[in-house]
Amino acid sequence: MITDTLGIGQICDEMLGFAVISTIYKGKWLFVWHKERSSWEIPGGHRDPGEDIAAAAERELREETGAESFTLVPVCNYSMTREGRLTYGRLFYAEVKILGELPEKLTYPAILPLLHKKNLQHFPCISE
Repeated sequence: MITDTLGIGQICDEMLGFAVISTIYKGKWLFVWHKERSSWEIPGGHRDPGEDIAAAAERELREETGAESFTLVPVCNYSMTREGRLTYGRLFYAEVKILGELPEKLTYPAILPLLHKKNLQHFPCISE
């Protein structure tokens, strides 16, 4: 549960453990499915040890959406209680210009690329 939003610089960057990214692609909000929670979420995740928080946001956005080209802007920091302790994160805003190819590890690798190709043929206004 989020307990407060904070301005950038109100807490030191070393305390930021998470990056979340509100993302726009072609004028629409981009969400990702979290299979363990069975819910749609905005992209984001944990910061790796020694990783800059902006680098964590870029990595998470690439990993979770396939974004290849985007702008990324810090919005605010936030605090939340997680497992009984106070943790901190940073909210970013991103505009994705280019999404990449289908991920390499697909649930149904024999059929999904074929179906994706068929969509692109059927709807020429969609670009890869």
